[in-house]
Amino acid sequence: MSEVANLCDIIIFGGHGDLAFRKLMPALYHLCNDGYINEHSRIFSTTRAAITQEEHIELVKTKLKEFLAQGQFDEAKFENFKARLHLVKVNLGDVESYEELSHLLGENPQRERISYLSTSPDFFGTICKALSTWRLVSPQSRVVLEKPIGRDLVSSRAINVEVLKYFEESQVYRIDHYLGKDTVQNIMALRFSNRIFTPLWDASNIDHVEITVSESVGVEGRWGYYDEYGAMRDMIQNHLMQLLCLIAMEPPCSLDADSVRDEKVKVLKSLRPMSAADIQQKTVRAQYTKGSSNGQIVPGYKEGEGVANSTTETYAAVRVDIDNWRWNGVPFYLRSGKRLRNRNSEIIIQFKSIPYSIFANKGSCISQNKLVITLQPKESIHLKLMNKIPGLSEQMRLQSVDLELNSPTNEERKPEAYERLILDVIRSNPTLFMRLDEVEAAWKWADIILQGWAENGVPMKSYSAGTDGPTAAVELIARDGRSWHDE
Repeated sequence: MSEVANLCDIIIFGGHGDLAFRKLMPALYHLCNDGYINEHSRIFSTTRAAITQEEHIELVKTKLKEFLAQGQFDEAKFENFKARLHLVKVNLGDVESYEELSHLLGENPQRERISYLSTSPDFFGTICKALSTWRLVSPQSRVVLEKPIGRDLVSSRAINVEVLKYFEESQVYRIDHYLGKDTVQNIMALRFSNRIFTPLWDASNIDHVEITVSESVGVEGRWGYYDEYGAMRDMIQNHLMQLLCLIAMEPPCSLDADSVRDEKVKVLKSLRPMSAADIQQKTVRAQYTKGSSNGQIVPGYKEGEGVANSTTETYAAVRVDIDNWRWNGVPFYLRSGKRLRNRNSEIIIQFKSIPYSIFANKGSCISQNKLVITLQPKESIHLKLMNKIPGLSEQMRLQSVDLELNSPTNEERKPEAYERLILDVIRSNPTLFMRLDEVEAAWKWADIILQGWAENGVPMKSYSAGTDGPTAAVELIARDGRSWHDE
């Protein structure tokens, strides 16, 4: 039995939404059955639907069977889990409709309360106001905000100002599920606990960094949402920017939450703002067209409902420069897109070549060393090194080999990102969550690019579904004499 967390009530607003069923309930199911959540804690799901408690429990059961990994659903464990499940009817936009929730939570007023806002950000302010109106906000309360928090600096700031009328900044947990992945957290362990990497982690030794998040799925069924955001807002401004911060940050003075986040903010404030000419040369935006994915013909983005004239990108690539002592002259190449050939998320730390090679290697260039950090589909860390090819050849020939740096584990399964993040909220540990100044610094940098795109400073490119993206992204990195890791 693991260490039991504090007794608490968890309220999922938007409790019957896709995120709640796909990610939050499976995470809570595991946390409860692994002993991390007190058996007397309660999990409330809010909904507008006319549904009974029994129907709610049966629906949760059905969804768990659908979204848990094969073999993870267990009838006996669900019997234990369902005792914590409660349904409450709430119209998110109507403060008066929170009365029933107030009554249920009031049965245990001393408990810590975690409000998880798995809704459109349009409701964030209203929900927080309602919680305050019904006196459901205490010094021990926390509120979790799912992205996207706005679509630019102005709208993000407006949402945060509204939330902060009712909660202190220390109570607000802005979530980025990428930061909950073990391999992402391992970046700090790798960097700051290994002497072998510490002196190499700068512009003297690193040629460039690539951060890629590619998705093989399209936007089917989510056109209304996605068309408001696109790849830059949905992925690069938050997920990829957070990964960049972990790679580029200076060593924090401790693992204290604010010490870590202070260093991330310094990185964001060091990002070089782009001029109009930079936006043209260093950014790419594109939409996918009809193509083939997994052996099936799939429609293009503009064939979706209501987006025939869309100017929203489904793919974005950007060269980022950091103006500080450590990273001066080291480009960071970021790219993310929908309906690509493969589902793959990885970070490539490309080290510089040795100054001079004594190995002929039959005239071939000797590969540079790379640190490859893979986040999906399977988490792993590999260091690519040069090694002699065995044999009796007259000349010594070399080949690239992988040194695996994955941590051994005896656990039956690897916890998902949302398990770590929800548990951190329960434990009041905000290290892996974004602070307000962090969010605003990222938006300030991204807004310049988005404004340039809105003024059509960068023509919209296209790529066929099921391919590796637009050729313009290849040209983006090729202009610097480099190529993407997968080429």
